[in-house]
Amino acid sequence: MNILVLNCGSSSVKYKLIDTANESVLAEGGVEKIGLPDGFLKYKLADGSKAVKELGLVDHRGAVKAVLDILTDPELG
Repeated sequence: MNILVLNCGSSSVKYKLIDTANESVLAEGGVEKIGLPDGFLKYKLADGSKAVKELGLVDHRGAVKAVLDILTDPELG
């Protein structure tokens, strides 16, 4: 089973996707500067690759959507 852990703060949403079978982190990252024009999503996948995606002005709902979008992306998630 996989578990998605979210930590929502006033200006950020951080996440980890954990595989409970072997207690490994499948993906992790976060949205920072929520509510500001220079908001961004940074993420790291299980293979160690890292990336940053500019989001612009988003609220917490948009931040969680961006996290779910990256996790379900056929090429990245």
